[in-house]
Amino acid sequence: MGLAERSYPILIGHGTLDHVGTTFQSVSFPSRVALITNPTVASFYQDRVEKSLRLAGFDVLTITVQDGEIYKSLATLESIYDQLIAARFDRNCGLVALGGGVVGDMTGFAAATFLRGIPFAQIPTTLLAQVDSSVGGKTAVNHRSGKNLIGAFYQPKLVFIDVATLATLPEREYLAGLAEVVKYGIISDHDFFLQLDAEALRLLAREPEVLVAVVKRSCQIKANVVELDETETSLRAILNFGHTFGHAVETATGYVDYLHGEAVAVGMLVAAKISARMGFCTAADVATIERVFEKLKLPVVPPHYPLETYLAAMMRDKKVKSGVLRMALNKGIGDCTIVDIEHPEKIFAQILA
Repeated sequence: MGLAERSYPILIGHGTLDHVGTTFQSVSFPSRVALITNPTVASFYQDRVEKSLRLAGFDVLTITVQDGEIYKSLATLESIYDQLIAARFDRNCGLVALGGGVVGDMTGFAAATFLRGIPFAQIPTTLLAQVDSSVGGKTAVNHRSGKNLIGAFYQPKLVFIDVATLATLPEREYLAGLAEVVKYGIISDHDFFLQLDAEALRLLAREPEVLVAVVKRSCQIKANVVELDETETSLRAILNFGHTFGHAVETATGYVDYLHGEAVAVGMLVAAKISARMGFCTAADVATIERVFEKLKLPVVPPHYPLETYLAAMMRDKKVKSGVLRMALNKGIGDCTIVDIEHPEKIFAQILA
């Protein structure tokens, strides 16, 4: 990731987890670290990562947080601060996120705010985290009124991706991660979208060669965007394709019924239908996107909630500017634009009818 003095490597491989310690040494990561994970991930990978780090000379404190989006909260964040303070962590220490997007987002925000900022690294173990949340420096916790409303832009020092960790990922979570992968094709790379369509069965089988290639291309697309617009003043907003309505689905369902990727898949279909109504894509494009989502076993129908519930959630979104909803909309398949929607109630009433 090329961000001048904030640049960092994104390392992608298969079966590389036991080399994490020497890799962290190579980027001069602080020798005292807090490894932040959750019980599920810890049961698979905590011992291996701790062993690798300690063999490389690192002093490791492990902090375990509860698993799930509902725990991505200020209360959990405070518990992390409490343990860091109790262990006398200082500015010469670092944090390491081992897990999915919830762990990564909270670890990054803890690093951004503890002692006004200490280094952190990402070891993402879910597909969604590997292709999206671990890259780009967005860190946050949720508020009861909306997702990721409290956060900071804060870049990691290293992203270490071992796609072999996806072998232990539950089917539903793996499929949810595929939604973010497809997003990159829709907004930026038509050929990549066609590749995902053609290799759907190999993706569903989690073939290592395909996974490495797909994760690499997804990270490259995201890095290209973030390098041009790190703090989302303009171009980076295209990465929110599907997220405006997707976050509203998560908020309406209390972060329980839909995984993030599932909600984003629904949100992308809603956005594509709006795009078609506004003339940016065709009905055939919408049908193609829907077919690929169905092929990858992703949801395409929004849960039934009143329009007012969705509008209230969307109008609290970070992408609202002066009361105007800004949405990323696809232009065909392979391009994207940002559109201001001044009266969202009208067009969403039509789409959700």
